[in-house]
Amino acid sequence: MKKDTFLKGAVILGAAGMIVKVMGAFFRIPLGRILESEGLGYYQVGYTVFNLLLAFTAAGFPTAISKLVSEKRAKGDYQGAHKIFKTSFYLLVGLGGIGSIALALLTSFLVTNVFQSPNTYYAVLALSPAVFFVAVLASFRGYFQGMKDMKPTAISQIVEQAGKVLFGLSLAIVLLRRFDIAYAAGGASFGTGIGAAFALVMMVFLYRKRKDKIFPAEGQAIDAEEETSEEIVKNLLKIAIPIAIGAAVMPLINIVDTFVVLRRLQAIGYSVEEATSLYGQLQGMANTLVNLPQVLTVALAMSIVPVISESAATNDWQAVRGDTKSALRVALLIGLPASVGLAVLSTPIMRMLFPAEPATVGQILLFLAFAVTFLAPLQTLTGVLQGLGKPDVPVKNLMVGAAFKFVVTYGLTGIPALNVKGAAIGTVTAYMVAFFLNFLAVKKETNVTFEIQQFVIKPILSVTTMGFVVYALYRQLYPFLGNSLSTVGSIAVGAAVYGIMLLKTQTIIKEDFDLLPGGGKLLKVLHKMKLIKE
Repeated sequence: MKKDTFLKGAVILGAAGMIVKVMGAFFRIPLGRILESEGLGYYQVGYTVFNLLLAFTAAGFPTAISKLVSEKRAKGDYQGAHKIFKTSFYLLVGLGGIGSIALALLTSFLVTNVFQSPNTYYAVLALSPAVFFVAVLASFRGYFQGMKDMKPTAISQIVEQAGKVLFGLSLAIVLLRRFDIAYAAGGASFGTGIGAAFALVMMVFLYRKRKDKIFPAEGQAIDAEEETSEEIVKNLLKIAIPIAIGAAVMPLINIVDTFVVLRRLQAIGYSVEEATSLYGQLQGMANTLVNLPQVLTVALAMSIVPVISESAATNDWQAVRGDTKSALRVALLIGLPASVGLAVLSTPIMRMLFPAEPATVGQILLFLAFAVTFLAPLQTLTGVLQGLGKPDVPVKNLMVGAAFKFVVTYGLTGIPALNVKGAAIGTVTAYMVAFFLNFLAVKKETNVTFEIQQFVIKPILSVTTMGFVVYALYRQLYPFLGNSLSTVGSIAVGAAVYGIMLLKTQTIIKEDFDLLPGGGKLLKVLHKMKLIKE
């Protein structure tokens, strides 16, 4: 693939990914207001099961299909490439169908015996059709990506998310009026399947429209050797299974978290409804805000992989170390203010977004906010390790973090004074452990050194100043403007103060802007404002 084609494809997928993440994050806010914490808890339980099934039916297949298709097409074997698509299509129809039926049949057992939350039945069951549609979508996405055509994947992702938001929210409102909150949570879940179905229809339309690209005019390579379907399946699974195992780590962590939290809360005296409500406050509300900074950090992690990979391939280790330092510094400079801002304004933010919820939801966010401090650099170091050809290392480190999370969550959630806040502390612990393990692995692989002043002292000085300004300003504005305006105003001023501190202390330097989307344009603006030196 030519470099400009690769970069164009990366930008298309990256932009679509950011749009989808923003839509998904803000979907939870109105949904939380409709369902409140109890209903959002039912919805969230369904999604933990759904994401685990997707890891085994869809996660690794687009990459595997893309790789095999691109190899065939590079040799001019367009018929062979199309046979890979057809074989993968039928394989994923089968896997998706099995996954969908299995979820439908096991729903009653899961909600009754595993999660001990019977009211989550409709939320889990309603996701079973989505398993099928998303699995089949994976075959089309992998095929188009193998053709170096990223637009269909990007379009389908946006259509899928738009359908989920529109129909999920609409069904939740309608079913809440006619039935109860358990049915409404099921309606919100069913929107996921509708969105995936619309995306699949869109993919079929694009597939038929692009037949000239599927079989170009130059025709079939004469010496192409046809593979059997069995050989294709074997090659697909060889690539897809390791990726699926890695993709299953986080869903497994969430499954364990759901299992442990709901059971431990009931063990210390909470009813099923109360336990589910607290779980909804944790995962559906507080965790949604904690995941928002990932819109930037995931894009950063994606962009660093090819940069590190190219430098490592040419043994330019000085460039590897320089890019690693810049990427980690930028990740810290994103994660630290997000973490401190969410902590300082935890209760005001939750009161603004979810006014019907008790003040305790702000306390949950206060504890969970510190996860961002470790999650942002963790994702970036994962990208560095992937670029170095060590994709298994961050997976293993995350599994170690998950083991710590289980122990901490189990112990602390059983303390009545902490209850669900113990699970938040467990999440922070998991990311902290995984981050330090990734950090040590990167140092070992690259021999990179990090200056304490640039990576610790200056960022802490900048974010501490921001935190004090935000806290003091909110207290001054609240009596006059009320909670919502005071919160928004404090966030805006805090962001400006933090940005100025970064530039004045030279915590962020010109080279760091190369890693940010639109960084070059932003740098020119800062030069004109004399906030950064030439």
